[in-house]
Amino acid sequence: MPARPALRSAVAYARHRRGVVSFAVVSSRGRLRGLDATRHYRAASLTKAMLLVAFLRRLGARDVPAADRRLLGPMIHRSDNRAASAIYARLGDPPLVRLARKARMTGFGPAGAWSEARITAADQARFFRRWRALVPPRHRSYARALLGGIVGEQRWGVPAGMPAGWTAEFKGGWRRVLVHQAARLQHGHRVIALAVLTDANPSQAYGRATIAGITRRLLAEPAAARRARSRAAALAPLGRVVPGEPAV
Repeated sequence: MPARPALRSAVAYARHRRGVVSFAVVSSRGRLRGLDATRHYRAASLTKAMLLVAFLRRLGARDVPAADRRLLGPMIHRSDNRAASAIYARLGDPPLVRLARKARMTGFGPAGAWSEARITAADQARFFRRWRALVPPRHRSYARALLGGIVGEQRWGVPAGMPAGWTAEFKGGWRRVLVHQAARLQHGHRVIALAVLTDANPSQAYGRATIAGITRRLLAEPAAARRARSRAAALAPLGRVVPGEPAV
């Protein structure tokens, strides 16, 4: 997943959206596909997910100090810029570059400010597909709670486009006409990663709608699967019939 028809539908939709649109998806089989996935964009707040992982990697097996939790929580939950700047001031670019290398990112470009780093959709999809494995085991549940607990007003785009049954650990980034989002998505045992980067949008709302539309098309259930499910439901027995008794 996603199936080829779903991918074609997402590509066709993205090509007809206004502004600049790139996306990349790492399928449930680990294959990366997308549209214009190596185009560079300013990262805006997408870097905050990398800051989180880089900071936790530096801690290793040590506990996260309470003072640091008061920065990491707001930085992810509500995309607090001051908290991100405080974390970045302690890390700098080298840990982000090392993290990018570990995540097999090939186009990450540090720029001396967390929001100005250069990113690609392909790299962000690779990062979100692997981010759990990049976090020390001691901190994985903490990091999952942060990336899975984004405040309601920022749950647009990918969460808005997900069908029922899917969960997301994600981060968004936006600045004027630039709107991004990247996520690790899971449904049962199926896991995919998705990054949608957009710029020159008519409005932020338009960019958010683009991300939701791409997500919705990529996660659409294939027509054959829908027909099979409908047939199975129609043929399912209503209950065991006992002679002399009404069917239940």
